[in-house]
Amino acid sequence: MSEILTIGEPLVCLASTEKDVSLDRVQYFAKYIGGAELNVATGIKLLGHKVAYVGQLGDDPFGKFIQKELEDKEIDTSYLFQRKRKWTGHQIKQLVSKGDPQVFNYRSDSATTYFDEAVIDNISFERFKFAHLTGIFPALSTNTKQTFEKLYDRLLDSDTFITFDTNLRPDLWSDQETMVQTINKYAYKADIVLPGIDESKILVGSDDPEKISDHYLKNGRAQAVIVKVGAKGAFVKTRAGEQFFETGFKVDEVKDTVGAGDGFAVGVITGLAENLPLRSAVKRGNAIGAMQVQVYGDNNGYPDQQKLIDFYSSR
Repeated sequence: MSEILTIGEPLVCLASTEKDVSLDRVQYFAKYIGGAELNVATGIKLLGHKVAYVGQLGDDPFGKFIQKELEDKEIDTSYLFQRKRKWTGHQIKQLVSKGDPQVFNYRSDSATTYFDEAVIDNISFERFKFAHLTGIFPALSTNTKQTFEKLYDRLLDSDTFITFDTNLRPDLWSDQETMVQTINKYAYKADIVLPGIDESKILVGSDDPEKISDHYLKNGRAQAVIVKVGAKGAFVKTRAGEQFFETGFKVDEVKDTVGAGDGFAVGVITGLAENLPLRSAVKRGNAIGAMQVQVYGDNNGYPDQQKLIDFYSSR
């Protein structure tokens, strides 16, 4: 029985193997799975927790590749569906020696955009203690938005503990105003909100961590707001009045920033699932984010329990 549920668009990432070459000039790529929620599911399973992934694949080689990868990782695919005559979402990603890589997505009209909200009726919500949601899935299409909202309502009805990562993808939304209003509506319903400090300039109009936290605590039902402040760490404020800043871990070299935020979510969620104090869960999030940026790939740096222990011991 899985204890954690997430929903997203599973992607195949074609990652350049030629450093600092623009995507229009690259000739060689490596293939692996990606997508924010799929990254989180991967990290959760590595740390020994059972996780179910809700998604939809195309009837194509990319879809078969993702299905096999998830089965090999022992992620619960009971709610992973296939849409015939539709293709699986994918992306190409630049390899860079520093900074954020260029990423180009092929997601419009993918299999996921045809998601049928009726599948939510088949989910046994009593199986799950936690659910991790992001602002990406509802932005993909009218179908995914309806599915997401139905899922969210069922999770609330079942008293499932919900973490919500704002995860802005402006290119997927019709306009910024719609994006801000919709993402904030979802954030107000979560038990824990995980906004990024740069995203919050758009969502809240401030990059002050305390003001960001106060906004979501005032307008929503969150027990805590955890503001990700990049390599510096994370600011936390709770409804009970606790607040602190958990400093991030220094790394020797940043190779790839993609997946660090998802790794942070992995740390928080699994920490809470293990009944760790909130500060310890946030520290774990910082640790996994730091481990991820030191390797290439979207989730290749995520640890199992022993690697996490070894990382702490080396600091």
